[in-house]
Amino acid sequence: MCQLLGMNCNTPTDIVFSFEGFRRRAGLTDSHSDGFGIAFFEGKGVRIFRDNQAGHSSPIADCVKQYHIKSFNVIAHIRKATQGEVTIENTHPFIREIWGENWVFAHNGNLTSFPDMSESFCQPIGSTDSEAAFCYMAEQLKNRFRKKPTEKQIFQVIQEITKELAQGGTFNFILSNGEWMIAHCSTNLHYITRKAPFGTAQRIDDDGVIDFRQHTTEKDKVTIITTFPLTKDEIWTKMEHGGFVFFKDGDKVYEVLGTPKEAIDDGTLGNAKAA
Repeated sequence: MCQLLGMNCNTPTDIVFSFEGFRRRAGLTDSHSDGFGIAFFEGKGVRIFRDNQAGHSSPIADCVKQYHIKSFNVIAHIRKATQGEVTIENTHPFIREIWGENWVFAHNGNLTSFPDMSESFCQPIGSTDSEAAFCYMAEQLKNRFRKKPTEKQIFQVIQEITKELAQGGTFNFILSNGEWMIAHCSTNLHYITRKAPFGTAQRIDDDGVIDFRQHTTEKDKVTIITTFPLTKDEIWTKMEHGGFVFFKDGDKVYEVLGTPKEAIDDGTLGNAKAA
């Protein structure tokens, strides 16, 4: 299995503080060491970095740390392979064109069955269940809407497609087109929205501390989504089983509640289950 990290905000923001804790789970504080990837939306483009090496020691991850790229939407992933070899083509996040936009997707889980995709135009390049699921999602969206629909329609249809795919197994994911971000929880996914008055936070994985007041304005809103909380001293919201949240400009715009469940050890917990 894998772990997910996403950021949605109302002003270009760098994700270094969160990413530095997150990448330590790729071989140091946890065992998700079969590759990492991170995608930054920049205007209509996407700057994406991937490596099939462990994220904690990857020179590419070091580059991301030094770059301090600022973005409205970021999706990152650390992989613990269940399907597919440890290769670049099997490394998340995945990217596809939908209605002339870049869409980025990362998945945590294990899907063992799929609808028939033999006639689909959108086909996976690698051999993961995750990319296949994203291709099915993209195909269904394009088949249902010849032109880009409203955000509410997109959110509703994503729910329908997700429920179909989730019949095949565990399906936590984060999805973005650079304007908004959708998160779906099958087993474990948490989020936090930071806004004024800002304070300090301490990372769980290495005790790193930041004072957000030195990096923000009173107007800033930043939502972080991740498989498990990254900080010790903040209140994170745990999404419910089957829940969906639609974020835009750092705000929660739409939410569909699921069913509360205890943390499920589906292979994603790793060392975190002792926390």
